[in-house]
Amino acid sequence: MNKKSTSRLITLSLIYLAYMLLFIDRSVLNISLAYIGKDFHLSPTALGSLASAFFFSYSLMQIPGGWLVDKLGSKKMVAFTLGLWSLLTIATGLAWSLLSLLIIRFAFGLAEGPYPAAALKQISETYPKSKRSQATSITLSSNYAGATIAPFLITFAIGQWSWRGAFFALGLLGLLILGSYCYYERPFSQTFSISSAPKQKLSLKQADAKIISFIIIGLSLNVVTKGLDTWMPTYLLAKRHLNLKNIAWLVPLPTIAGGIAALISGFLLVHLFKNQAKLLIALSTLGTLIFMFGMYQATALTWVIVCEVLTFFFKALAFTSCFAYIAQTPNLKNYGASIGLVNFGGQLGGFLAPIMIGAVVQLSGGSFTAAFFCLVLWALLAFISSFFIKN
Repeated sequence: MNKKSTSRLITLSLIYLAYMLLFIDRSVLNISLAYIGKDFHLSPTALGSLASAFFFSYSLMQIPGGWLVDKLGSKKMVAFTLGLWSLLTIATGLAWSLLSLLIIRFAFGLAEGPYPAAALKQISETYPKSKRSQATSITLSSNYAGATIAPFLITFAIGQWSWRGAFFALGLLGLLILGSYCYYERPFSQTFSISSAPKQKLSLKQADAKIISFIIIGLSLNVVTKGLDTWMPTYLLAKRHLNLKNIAWLVPLPTIAGGIAALISGFLLVHLFKNQAKLLIALSTLGTLIFMFGMYQATALTWVIVCEVLTFFFKALAFTSCFAYIAQTPNLKNYGASIGLVNFGGQLGGFLAPIMIGAVVQLSGGSFTAAFFCLVLWALLAFISSFFIKN
């Protein structure tokens, strides 16, 4: 391995670790809610507002965060966001009231917001065009890795040091990664050429149409998976009468399937679907639709679980392929803003899904069949939108 390859691998590793930490840091609050509620004597509504404060500000920051990445540079924004959210993680452990928690978590969402655009832009700047899709998909697989290990890591930290100690430990870990990043990535004034190929004139109208398609796909797919994330435990408990403790081993399976899909999407895009990204995304959204419909039709619990796992697999394959495809077209001037827009669509889907599915279940008299059918329709929208992606 030559010096340049080693340098790229170190950059990818640091970006990957920070991206994993981003998902772990956002999970620590949810896992700590019971302890926080007990210490501050908070109602369920108040506790729910803490999670909403982060999610609202994080979604709000996607578009301006992408613009800032294009304006200030990817390295500076990676370092700034990682450092700021790590300090705010520590500050959460120092909170003294509901109001202080709300302010800190709202600021935490603003701090994390620009990181996806900054991280993915730096990966595109670091790797040659032939390797960007694979590097991008590897980077995005960190999301699923972080979500998978978060419950184990956080419950251990809370058991050892209390919920406040868990926030302190994760914040310090973030500062340690920040120190390593700043050491290896200096100087920050260094600039990279997004593409070594001659710049081509691109139609802004065509670029916008492509990004809009990706936004709708991201929105639709995240409605499906976030809806399942939120309501599957209730479905298994209320409708299948299962003791969730007895099937705890099933909980990480969809996330693991999504991580595998994210990891291989770049390879598929480069080696099996070269110049056919639209086809890969269309087939992946079709797979999401088929297995979501399978969940809707399934009567046996085994098939419900199998279809859920495969739904997550194909959703992750489609969603990650969208970002990997964008990485192949880096001549777009506002690359960070494009990532921010697509990610905003995904975050909006995550915001809408729990509320919408809850309303469908309530209006249908507690029918999860109606809820599953609603998710089938969203998967169908993602599949249809894939045909509007411009080559």
